[in-house]
Amino acid sequence: MIKLSNIGRTYHRGDGTPVQALRDVSLDITQGEFVTIRGASGSGKSTLLNILGCLDTPTDGAYLLGGEDVSAYSDRQRSHVRNQRIGFVFQAFNLLPRTTALENVEIPAFYVNEAIDRNKALSLLKRVGLSERARHFTSELSGGEQQRVAIARALMNDPPLLLADEPTGNLDSDAGRSIMELLSELNSEGRTIVMVTHDAQVASYAQRELVIQDGAIVSDQQQSKPATAGSPD
Repeated sequence: MIKLSNIGRTYHRGDGTPVQALRDVSLDITQGEFVTIRGASGSGKSTLLNILGCLDTPTDGAYLLGGEDVSAYSDRQRSHVRNQRIGFVFQAFNLLPRTTALENVEIPAFYVNEAIDRNKALSLLKRVGLSERARHFTSELSGGEQQRVAIARALMNDPPLLLADEPTGNLDSDAGRSIMELLSELNSEGRTIVMVTHDAQVASYAQRELVIQDGAIVSDQQQSKPATAGSPD
């Protein structure tokens, strides 16, 4: 599903000094995998996730998504790929204020110019355990509930790929555990999930762990998922 070949990403500071955020990253992720990316702050993990999500483009190398080379796509083309094929879950939830949970879930359909399927949005809220909170404003929801709304929103256009950036980072341990169990369920249903985290316990929910350091992948290991994964702190 995902194939990265010799990916590099170089930025330039205000004075023109180059900063190499990624260097020679090659990676294959198959359909249905649950992969976590770990690394210290500044290691390049967020840059890698941004490239996987077509939010950024590599300076070097090629990125194939479903066999399609998206690495040199224009902004418009990458936007189309994001809307149709990728769902995003962020640490800060990124829900629209002064709107209901239901309205937030419906938003992705607007970006692909589709008629709003309210029944589908309600079904997704039911899937994440929030059917009774559909008409509540986001300000009336707990952090864990807001993240569940964000996950439902990410599923609205049926993307085969979910990208999660520190999805439990703003949650307490109980809410974090609940979110990770939900992501695990979605993965068991066939969704491919790539998740950035700094937390070893959160990472234990994935089948495979990548460790990135100084812009390069230094470890790529399969891991056995415990019967009851540790609670994310």
